[in-house]
Order: sequence, then C-alpha cells, then structure tokens
Amino acid sequence: MTPVDVTPAVELLDRAKSVTILCHVQPDADTLGSGLALAQVLRRRGVPVVVAFAEPAELPVSMRSLPATDLLVPAARVPAEVDVLVSVDCGSAGRLGALRDRLAGAATTLVIDHHRSNTRFGDVNVIDENAESTAGVIARVLDAWGEPIDRDIAHCLFAGLVTDTGSFKWARSGSHTLAERLLATGIDGAAITRTLMDTHPFAWLPMLSRVLSSAQLIRDAANGAGLVYAVVRREDTEAVRSEEVESVIDLIRTTAEAQVAAVFKESRAENGHWTVSLRSHAAPDGTPGVDVARVATALGGGGHRYAAGYSTIGDLPALLEALQARLSD
Repeated sequence: MTPVDVTPAVELLDRAKSVTILCHVQPDADTLGSGLALAQVLRRRGVPVVVAFAEPAELPVSMRSLPATDLLVPAARVPAEVDVLVSVDCGSAGRLGALRDRLAGAATTLVIDHHRSNTRFGDVNVIDENAESTAGVIARVLDAWGEPIDRDIAHCLFAGLVTDTGSFKWARSGSHTLAERLLATGIDGAAITRTLMDTHPFAWLPMLSRVLSSAQLIRDAANGAGLVYAVVRREDTEAVRSEEVESVIDLIRTTAEAQVAAVFKESRAENGHWTVSLRSHAAPDGTPGVDVARVATALGGGGHRYAAGYSTIGDLPALLEALQARLSD
C-alpha cells in the first residue's frame, strides 16, 4: 500500500515563522509525544514554538518524564495568532476542546493524524489511516524533512508508538522496524512503557473494584455481536488521575462474550457530561468486527475501526439506548 505523501507538511513546516502545536483534550502519549517530537525539531531550527492541550489543566503524571515538556504552555497562554498551527492526533476540531478557537488566528493550519474518521479540518491535511500511530507519521515527516531523530525525539515518538499499539499487540507492518530504530538511539523502551502503561497508584485498585462491579453484558446488542459496558462515576475518580480512568476500557474489552466494549465516564466538572470509550475486535472466525469509528462519528466523535470515542450529554439510560441504537444500524 502506497504511504500517504507527507511532502505538503514538510514544505509548510520548512517555511514556518512561528508554530503552535495543539494536542487533543485528555492527551495520551501519541498526541503529546508527537507534538513534543515535532516541537523539538522546530526549536532546534530556531522557530518559535509552543505545545498545548485544552484540558485537563495539568499534564498527566505518567507523561511528565517525556523530554521537552518545557515547551508546553497552559491553554490560556496559547497565542491568538500564529503563522502555522499544527493539530496532532486530532480527528476533528472538536477534539481540541476550548482551543479550537485558535484555528481562526492561524495563517495556515496543518492537521497530522492517523484516524480514519478525520474530518480534514485543516488547510493542509496529512492523514495516514494505515499508520499505527500519529508518532509514526511524524517520524516520516522528519525523515522527508531531512531532520535527524535524536534520543529525546525518539523517546517521544516511542511513547506514542508503544501506547497506540498497546505494547505492540496491534502493531502493523513497519511498527517493529520503527521501534527498533528508535531504541537504537539509546532510549530505555522498557522503562518508558512501564511508566506510561504499567504504573498506577494504590487508589486505582479500589476504583477498579467499584467500576468493574458496574459492568453489564448485553449479549444481543450490536446485532448479536454483544456489548459489555461499565460506568465511571464522578465520585469514583476523586482519588485517581485521568490515566487511571482511561485504563478501564482495556480491562472491559477483554470480555469474551462481547465483541464491543464501552466505558461511560462522567465529567468531573460538568453535570450530565460524559465521554465514552469504545473498543471492538474481529469475530473468532476472523470476520471483521463492529466498526466503532462509524458509531462514534454518528454520535459526534470518531476514531478507528476498533478503537473510538465520543463526548455526549444526558442521563445514562438515554445514552446507553442511543449507543445500542447506533450499534444496531
């Protein structure tokens, strides 16, 4: 399969006079690692650059060991005007949260992503839906640009690669080749993975106990594919970080009796506001599974065929009914 041409991104970045890089709300290591990797190259080239995300207010603890976090600025300090605004790993402008208003102040907007559901909201869009991560797309941009990947940049790119492949459980062609190249710079891949994916405070355990007790199985949902879901209430999240909340879906999705998994997460700040994580997988006979990106897009979000999400407002019974309706379409 022919890779997506990254030349338009290279040409735009090569002549940029100032750059703002925006990551999606509730950032994961792919959006943040991609943003910080690109920002390091721009700083090395002497281009004024900042990186930001709209929420939460603080950088998740698991990602504080990423290099170049000094380039991160609070949302309120993101310039209203900039030469080039780059969105990384955002399938739609809505994923920028409150910072989507900065799009209007940019002379040119560039979207770099790997989500199939991307709405192409930039002036220049470099979207490779066959890439396993946005970090992988950024690596190709840097190569085409002739910019070397040093140890700190490799650390950021590896963070995005290892998390978006689920420690390479969902690796694609070329994923291990990129990983080997990044590891050759001297980064400690095991330590990076452990920090990002396998380290939680003790409060995570009682939180899991409460949340997992809410799990329900609806065997006939999704036209017989089955749905398993769990609910994270506001009170469940008081003693844990955002990354603990985001980890729940990876446990729910292991249910053998359902091809679709969902986690409804209540907003800590706004009553009646929820974010929903969706996962699916192929049937045991290899038949393609439910396209949750299609479902999430219909509900205002987006993502990949087997991993997607959306934000919504309402009471839980109505939200569950709406999800089941879309899964049956």
